[in-house]
Amino acid sequence: MTLRLGDTAPDFQADSTEGPVSFHEWIGDSWCILFSHPADYTPVCTTELGYVAKLQPEFRKREVKTIGLSIDPVDSHRGWIADIEDTQDTKVTYPILADPEKKVANLYGMIHPNHDQVFTVRTVFVIDPKKKIRLMITYPQTTGRNFDEILRVVDSMQLTDKHRVATPVNWKHGDEVIIVPAVSDDEAKGKFPEGWKTLRPYLRLTSMPKD
Repeated sequence: MTLRLGDTAPDFQADSTEGPVSFHEWIGDSWCILFSHPADYTPVCTTELGYVAKLQPEFRKREVKTIGLSIDPVDSHRGWIADIEDTQDTKVTYPILADPEKKVANLYGMIHPNHDQVFTVRTVFVIDPKKKIRLMITYPQTTGRNFDEILRVVDSMQLTDKHRVATPVNWKHGDEVIIVPAVSDDEAKGKFPEGWKTLRPYLRLTSMPKD
C-alpha cells in the first residue's frame, strides 16, 4: 500500500505490550508517532526505544502518544524491553505492537523487498488528531533516528496549524517564523501586531506567536 502525506492513517487492531490496540481509538484526540523496527534485539533500535522513553515528558507536553512496532511477538518484546531498560537506563512506558504476520507492516508499506525481503524498514509516521499522516521518514537500518528532529517537526506542525505561518530552515521553538504569502500585509497587521521584517514581498519574518 502506498501512503502519502494527507492520507488517513490506516486503522488496525493488534496486540501490544500493553494489551490489544485498536489504533484509531487508541490515538483518540492526540497526535501520534508510530515507528517501526526490523526485529527485536536489534542494537540501533534498542537505543532508539530508550531515547523515546526518555522523551515521554516532552511528548506529553505536546499531547503526543508514541507507539513502536516490531514483527516479533509480545513475549519477545517484553524480554527486549528488559534489555532496553537495563542498557539505556530508563523505563519504557509506551506500547510496542506485535506484528508477526506483518499485517500492519504491509498496511503501512514498511516492507521494502529491494531493501530486505523479510524485515520492516525503520519508518516514522507522525499522525495528527484527525488521523491524517503528516510526516513519513524512512531510515536505513544502520542509522539511528533523530527523535529530537521529529519533536522539532511536531512543534512546527502544531504551531503552523494554529497560525498562518511557516517555519524556516533549521527552525526551533522560539525562533522567528515566516508569514505565509497568502496573508496580505493588511491582514498581517492584525495577526502580528509586533510587526515583521520584509526581506522580499514573499519572505516576511516575525516573532513566533505566543498563544
